[in-house]
Amino acid sequence: MIIYGSLVSPFVRKLLGYLGEKGIDFELKGVGIGDPDPGFQAASPLGKMPAMDDDGFLLADSSAIIQYLEAKYPEPALIPADPQERGRVIWWEEFGDTVFAACSGKMFFNRIVAPKFLGREGDLAAAAQAEGEELPKLLAYLESAIPASGFLVGDRLTLADLAVASPLMNFRHCGACIDAAVHPKIAAWSDAILSRPSMAPWIAKEERLIARVMAAKTLR
Repeated sequence: MIIYGSLVSPFVRKLLGYLGEKGIDFELKGVGIGDPDPGFQAASPLGKMPAMDDDGFLLADSSAIIQYLEAKYPEPALIPADPQERGRVIWWEEFGDTVFAACSGKMFFNRIVAPKFLGREGDLAAAAQAEGEELPKLLAYLESAIPASGFLVGDRLTLADLAVASPLMNFRHCGACIDAAVHPKIAAWSDAILSRPSMAPWIAKEERLIARVMAAKTLR
């Protein structure tokens, strides 16, 4: 199995964690925005990241890939069979992908991707608005919702934890780290999820990548 994507994408990060928790072997081929790699273009005609080539079966989008893999490799189950728990996992993945990641994307793209990867100015006002107005509300909601179990759904790891923890790395790259004094439950929960063996090695690699990029000149 080949996975196409960038380590700094929260959607790729979520999928890599999922694959690790499942114990599924794969090869990661790094691609960027608008990458001309023919394999990536075939698997993702719209350029959506991540994309997958599973022995000739091509698919793009992290949620679509995970649903496919969960059906193909049902154990260990990361999407519960219980109707209520399944519903909550789907909600949390939606929150992570379309709400949390959207907020982190405004900050990460405009502060790091645009100037450092693409060589052009980012919209710093949009990044500041996301950090100052959107992020506090999202963190307050998440802090209130983390149960005593230490997992978002039930008493064990599910896709929900991977999906919501993944965008936190992009906030961290922008300097918006979780203050344990203000959000102690998020701090403890995210540290536990992001330090799992399925996530930690990839995060270490992306942190080295970001460090190299940030050390380079911004715009010429």
